[in-house]
Amino acid sequence: MKKILFVFAALLSLSASAQNNFKVPAFEKFKLKNGLTIYLMEQHEVPLINVSAVFDAGSINDGERFGLASITADALLFGTQKYTKPQIEEMTDFVGATINTYAAKDMAGVTSSFAVKDQDKLFDIIQQVLMHPAFDKTEFEKHKQRAIQELVRQKESPRAVISNYMNAFMFNNFPYATPGDGITSTIEKLTAADAKAFYEGNYTSGKGAIAIVGDFKTADMKKKVTALFGTWKTAPYRMVKRVAPDLEFEKSRVLLVDKPDARETTFVIAGQGVDYNSADYVPVMVVNTILGGRFTSWLNDALRVNSGLTYGARSAFTRYKYAGTFAISTFTKNSTTVPAIDMAMQVLDSLHKTGINEEILQSAKAYVKGSFPPAFESAGALARLLTDMHVFNFDESYINTFQSKVDGLTTARAKEIIDTYFPKDKLQFVLIGKADEIRDQVKKYGDITEKQIKVDGF
Repeated sequence: MKKILFVFAALLSLSASAQNNFKVPAFEKFKLKNGLTIYLMEQHEVPLINVSAVFDAGSINDGERFGLASITADALLFGTQKYTKPQIEEMTDFVGATINTYAAKDMAGVTSSFAVKDQDKLFDIIQQVLMHPAFDKTEFEKHKQRAIQELVRQKESPRAVISNYMNAFMFNNFPYATPGDGITSTIEKLTAADAKAFYEGNYTSGKGAIAIVGDFKTADMKKKVTALFGTWKTAPYRMVKRVAPDLEFEKSRVLLVDKPDARETTFVIAGQGVDYNSADYVPVMVVNTILGGRFTSWLNDALRVNSGLTYGARSAFTRYKYAGTFAISTFTKNSTTVPAIDMAMQVLDSLHKTGINEEILQSAKAYVKGSFPPAFESAGALARLLTDMHVFNFDESYINTFQSKVDGLTTARAKEIIDTYFPKDKLQFVLIGKADEIRDQVKKYGDITEKQIKVDGF
């Protein structure tokens, strides 16, 4: 029995070691003549293929037509030269495949997963969706009305929209300030022709990439991809120079969004974060795990477990290509708004004043290392990783050096990270709640700007 337990323990140890030493599997990267970047990664564990395609077509390109990138991405599936929307849905559902589109701030794209045996059919659909979308007017108008209804419903859920208010408050005139899903007044004006023009100007091969991960031979897939996309002619990609936004604020400010029927106040306490390529993101993530990145974090312990002020509190660093934000977020009863905000600030202050000891640091490091490999276990996640590498201009060393960066974090270095990246003054407060009950109380946090949640816009 002891021998069996010893062997079992050894196997567990080997498994943990293998996870902690996770490296990006080998892949091939090349460009087609039209400039489209291709990533191919063989994964033979299961007979599946996953595809991720990305383009410089995120909401950062919306201009004043908020929501255009999002609705354009949706419209790619409204039919093509060869297939109608119902045909695309029926063909993918019949074989248990998926094909989805999305738009984020820095990019837009298509993802798909399907069985190897169905690859010819699905690659044909993907080619049609990427190269020959029809932007059917009828389907577009139906979707637009649903999108408007969803925007109206979102206003009833402060947690669904508070990040939009925060981004508008933080980023001011930089395009990250605009709501990716749009607002009713801008969505109402969009047409299928607008979506088609946005597609033609932004879904360009010169700045696009397709990653394919799964059960195939690289040489064969290279021929297939070249045949499918090698003749695709798009507009030349636009060189847009952007200056990173300045998120170093002169003073603390408060944005109070009035929701007269609110029984709770939803709030964020925000500040400057890090962009996607920050060299210090890994140690930042480890320290944030302690502050508010896991269930046993200091914030959750203080606001949920010990005081019962909320059902959950967290902190997070949201990264974009040109900038990033830090935010503590939670919600509480109207009557406990100020106690909850004060307690959250006390916890943040204790991070600066008390710091973290070796025992706490080791616990956070173990948590982060244990959570990291599973994030890239699936072929779909690996495909998205490869296209993220393309969009944000990093390479596999970010993943391959992850463990060593975690292991190398000392308490002294953690203090430097806290001092550098975790804001302690000139904080930005965004609150959604019943203004008449909390307005006078929250004045102490900074100059107040007030908005109505039912008014269109942010």
